[in-house]
Amino acid sequence: MDTLNLNLRYTYADYLTWFDDIRRELIDGLILKMAAPSSEHQIISGNLYRDIAIFLRKKNCKIFHAPFDVRLVKNGENENEKITTVVQPDLCVVCDLTKIDKRGCLGSPDLIIEIVSQKNAKRDLKDKFKIYEEYQIREYWIVRPYDKITEVFLLNENGKFILNGIYTKEDSVPVNIFNGELIIHLNEIFE
Repeated sequence: MDTLNLNLRYTYADYLTWFDDIRRELIDGLILKMAAPSSEHQIISGNLYRDIAIFLRKKNCKIFHAPFDVRLVKNGENENEKITTVVQPDLCVVCDLTKIDKRGCLGSPDLIIEIVSQKNAKRDLKDKFKIYEEYQIREYWIVRPYDKITEVFLLNENGKFILNGIYTKEDSVPVNIFNGELIIHLNEIFE
């Protein structure tokens, strides 16, 4: 049973002391509990992971899937006591491999993909959108299994996300951080 006070603010140093099996994220120090993903979510995640991982073989970027802690840092303050945002994106790609350590990723990944359910849509469409923009994620995908739509946002030169495209099950999506060298065919992802 989780006895942490959900109204208090915590740091990554606190997070490291929680020795239980409950999945959580920290958003500006506040705890957000995470539900287990559905089978449909897992199939889509696995398909995306497969396609991206095959492309990344013998390249300098790596793909990771949840649960994988991404510690987002402000102003280079990477001490555990100062980190207040720890997310577990469904998938993330990191091209600066110096950010990878034994606990996950310390810093912003290049690409984050969140697969949303109708139940957690607000968290990914609004809350995480703002966080990922604030921490300068270069590319953010929101995948909606319930209507087979994928939205792709790119960080512009002003540090703001712009909608690059809305794609349906019949579309193919270029992965922009790879300059379109990798194309994801959504009919294969949503199969």
